[in-house]
Amino acid sequence: MEQLSTRYDDNVRRVDELLGAGRNCDMVARDFVIGGRRARIWVVDGYGQDTILERMGAFWLSLRPEQVRTLTKMQEFADRFITFSETNVTEDLEDICTSVLLGKTLFLMEGLTGGAMMDAKGYPSRGVDEPADGKVLRGAHDGFVEAVVPNMALLRRRIRDPQLTMESHKVGGRSRTDVVLCYMEDRVDRKVLEQVREKLAGVDVHSLSMGQESLAEAIRPKQWYNPFPKIRYTERPDTAAATVMEGSVVVLVDNTPAAMLLPTTIFGFTQEANDFYFPPLVGTYLRLLRMSVMLLSLFITPTWYLLVSQPNRLPDWLLFLAKPEPCALPLLAQLLVVEFLIDLLKLACLNTPSALSNSFSMLGALIFGDFAVQAGWLTPEVLVYMAVVSISGFSQPSFELGYAVKLLRMLLLIFSAIFDLWGLVGGILLILWLVATNKTVVGPGYLYPLIPFNGKALKRLLIREPIGRDNT
Repeated sequence: MEQLSTRYDDNVRRVDELLGAGRNCDMVARDFVIGGRRARIWVVDGYGQDTILERMGAFWLSLRPEQVRTLTKMQEFADRFITFSETNVTEDLEDICTSVLLGKTLFLMEGLTGGAMMDAKGYPSRGVDEPADGKVLRGAHDGFVEAVVPNMALLRRRIRDPQLTMESHKVGGRSRTDVVLCYMEDRVDRKVLEQVREKLAGVDVHSLSMGQESLAEAIRPKQWYNPFPKIRYTERPDTAAATVMEGSVVVLVDNTPAAMLLPTTIFGFTQEANDFYFPPLVGTYLRLLRMSVMLLSLFITPTWYLLVSQPNRLPDWLLFLAKPEPCALPLLAQLLVVEFLIDLLKLACLNTPSALSNSFSMLGALIFGDFAVQAGWLTPEVLVYMAVVSISGFSQPSFELGYAVKLLRMLLLIFSAIFDLWGLVGGILLILWLVATNKTVVGPGYLYPLIPFNGKALKRLLIREPIGRDNT
């Protein structure tokens, strides 16, 4: 561990070398003469707040030699002449470099041992606008941003309790990304908290370049074949605050607006903020509707395919399901092609400028809908059922769970086409096995509170209960 020396010139030379002052155009270094002693500051351009630094510089330049003559330690100078609320003194060069690159300002002075790290940073950041994937009709319309400090403030604003703990970690061998664990000291499951700490301590990567997704891939169990999501995310501070109050751990990662909610269960994906901004009866209806629609979207096209793929299999009372007319493409190919086209339209919309998105949606609907039917490529029945499936997918608050359902639906279709009814049964058993064996990052299990059984907790997940002391 390299330390600062007692020679000012050696320290300046070494810090300039480590931080790349003169080599990096955004590394600002400025010399002062304070009370007859040389001093120097280092700060990354764009992080330091010029107004505050100029005010402090003017104050230091006004100091007289007799005010600093007897000082020998940087801590003494900091206690008397540095007014930043967040200031610490260190002699560790690695800690100094990491802190400067995180946005702090380094201050060294001739004749004083140690360096002062002053937190006068102001990260470039957007406003706390409502997230696009978590809109509510009523309730708060703010959302997390890419800086971890404002995100912590949004949680503190909602939970004004000294038991709320913000535990900082540095993850990434080179990026040294800030990762913050948020939990209630008196309510958190200590076993879960220790598991999360161990996971973070065991992360061995150079950087978290993709924010929370990089961290998730580093800590979640390696089950590439299982499409069910292992971590639940939110960009809403009210959702994160409610999760913390219920005893869970929220993980905030710098440079990303999505918070990770741990532990994760499959029943947690059935909840949404809108459930709690409506009365309990309406919230329960919305939650049960969302769960029913998810199951419907999983089985509707494989079941319909089985019923209409064989002659005389469709009973008279189900004739309204409309057996499709012969078409240029086989029925299975039609369903799979439309599945791919829907994803193609989604990807195209992501890369379409917002001013053209409405026109693109109309163009896509006309080309892939009306023209495909008239040309005999697709049947109207296929488009109707796939439209129902697409709408059902958008009703889910989790994109990860939506794509898991989509992949499994396509798997059921292929199994049904190859093995007929036994293929559908085998596919359902495979899905149940995937759910039961899906490993979570931490916690009691993916099927909790069903396995292990906790009737009270299961009831609260299925039915929206009124707000109370134990229900936030």
